[in-house]
Amino acid sequence: MAAPESGRWKEKPPPTKAWKGKQGRSRAILAAEQDRAAGGRNRRMVDLGDGRFARASIELKLLPRTRRIRAYLRWSDKGRSPAEYVGEVTNDTRSANLAQAWGMARAAGLIAEQEPPEDSWATSPAVRSVMQGNRGKDTKPEVRLRSLLYAEGLRYRVGIRPLSNLRRTADVVFPKARVAVFVDGCFWHGCPEHHRPATKNSEFWREKIEGNRRRDAETDSLLRDAGWQVIRVWEHEDPAEAADRIRAILPARGRAPGSGTGLQPKPTE
Repeated sequence: MAAPESGRWKEKPPPTKAWKGKQGRSRAILAAEQDRAAGGRNRRMVDLGDGRFARASIELKLLPRTRRIRAYLRWSDKGRSPAEYVGEVTNDTRSANLAQAWGMARAAGLIAEQEPPEDSWATSPAVRSVMQGNRGKDTKPEVRLRSLLYAEGLRYRVGIRPLSNLRRTADVVFPKARVAVFVDGCFWHGCPEHHRPATKNSEFWREKIEGNRRRDAETDSLLRDAGWQVIRVWEHEDPAEAADRIRAILPARGRAPGSGTGLQPKPTE
């Protein structure tokens, strides 16, 4: 059911930030934006019938003449891109309007939740979805972050132990500056914004995630005691903002941007 059209912006058009995203954002960033608004990747599914599902997205469109922002649910199905009108949104920011639209789509029964296959050990569609999105290394957020750092002239090592006698591997390491960067998945590392406790086998998953958090804290402490600067980046963070944060720290650690360390990243960068 669509929300009533309030015609909120009568005197002037709504602000651009209410409907339009930043230009040049990667597909990974756009997907993360939709995940946040929907409340998780598993909450973006459309039932296509015959046991088939598709992951949908919300598209916001401004109608200049009427000064309204309308939301549409879009997905792909056998080369086609169907769309379903969800309703009018009335917030001042894009993130709030996406969240409002997802809530409206769910209330209208347009969103389904896909059950995991019988041979899956995930206890719910939510767990399966986030586990599929969390690879051990070379994840999309890692690769994007490394590409941005490399484009800035920064040189680093990938997937090594900052301390040879400590069995903890960092995702991006600046040995000369003694800076270790960890890109943490929201599920496995218990993101306070996106982690949702499992409802099945909850004690097991609670202990697992809490154990990961304790290990992260211990790693940070051990590295700092050894004189290292530790930076943790959540997978949902904008990689450009994370790259700026890392770059700002390096000069203070005796490492000027673009000066080089003689350490080249992997050829895939």
